[in-house]
Amino acid sequence: MLYFLSNISDGGDFFNLFRYITFRAGGAFMTALIFGFLFGRPLIDLLRRKQKSGQPIREDGPEGHIVTKAGTPTMGGVLILGALTVATLLWARWDNGFVWMVLFVTLSFGLIGFADDYAKVSAQTHAGVSGKVRLALGFTVAGIAAAWAMMLHPDDLAGQLAFPVLKDLLLPMGILFVPFAMIVIVGSANAVNLTDGLDGLAIMPVMIAAGSFGIITYLVGRSDFSQYLEVHYVPGTGEIAVICAALIGGGLGFLWYNAPPAAVFMGDTGSLALGGALGAMAVAAKHEIVLAVIGGLFVVEALSVIIQVAYFKRTGKRVFLMAPIHHHYEKKGWGESQIVIRFWIISVILALIGLATLKLR
Repeated sequence: MLYFLSNISDGGDFFNLFRYITFRAGGAFMTALIFGFLFGRPLIDLLRRKQKSGQPIREDGPEGHIVTKAGTPTMGGVLILGALTVATLLWARWDNGFVWMVLFVTLSFGLIGFADDYAKVSAQTHAGVSGKVRLALGFTVAGIAAAWAMMLHPDDLAGQLAFPVLKDLLLPMGILFVPFAMIVIVGSANAVNLTDGLDGLAIMPVMIAAGSFGIITYLVGRSDFSQYLEVHYVPGTGEIAVICAALIGGGLGFLWYNAPPAAVFMGDTGSLALGGALGAMAVAAKHEIVLAVIGGLFVVEALSVIIQVAYFKRTGKRVFLMAPIHHHYEKKGWGESQIVIRFWIISVILALIGLATLKLR
């Protein structure tokens, strides 16, 4: 919204700053961060009053969780989404289709997660909304977003799959790009959801990935930088950097209260929304494969569950002591903070590798 202040600028005054994505991204970051600090404690107090018993804790999980995490409220993702939405609407351009597409995915998955969290808290059960219903809703949202992205992409890139490092290689998928993008978005949402199992474990890798995609979308959204780096130019995606900055600011505001011992959990409200957002950003910027690198931690967490379930059904035995894999390391005796910080380090390394593909051409 504030971008339109640039229309009254003569090119040499303060209002001219609103033309620049970098300035507005900084404003979005600060707005979301302040929002998180201002409304974090009141929201937590409200959630405590409404939820009473807090998020249900798995009885088959690590023994210490029953003692240390019992009574902690969930749905803290509302804080992140509120901060992200307010900051984005304030600082991003309203005439940019990619902004609305990413916001649509983020808030829609947030609503799916909220319904799931509400069902769990209300009945004090782990069941929540049926997995089939969640997937059906998720794929519906992702299908709309995928078709939307194809309409926004330039003709030479619409329906094409781009590959990192191989600058000239495009795989023409046509209409099949829609189901592929649906899998990317839904897979990303559920992978982040599976990672959210320890205090601070999911939110920091999400912020690291968002920072990476803030850089990527800014670069591929500028013809000069994309030409220099020899990456595919996707007009309009630079505005997504404002959303990335808002996500980081809101995430830091949430982490203030989610740092061990957590005063609130993000719940499916936050994890599904943030994962969906990352998937939508990757689809918009034509960097779906790079998402698997930058978000490699989420991929490993999801794969650990898939492998565990498939192997157990086939043999009756387990590959990991417990899945997702962060619980495996808890069972091996690693401390919670030790796991979280080491996984953060891995996320930084993977993000740097993903960003390196911009230049490795």
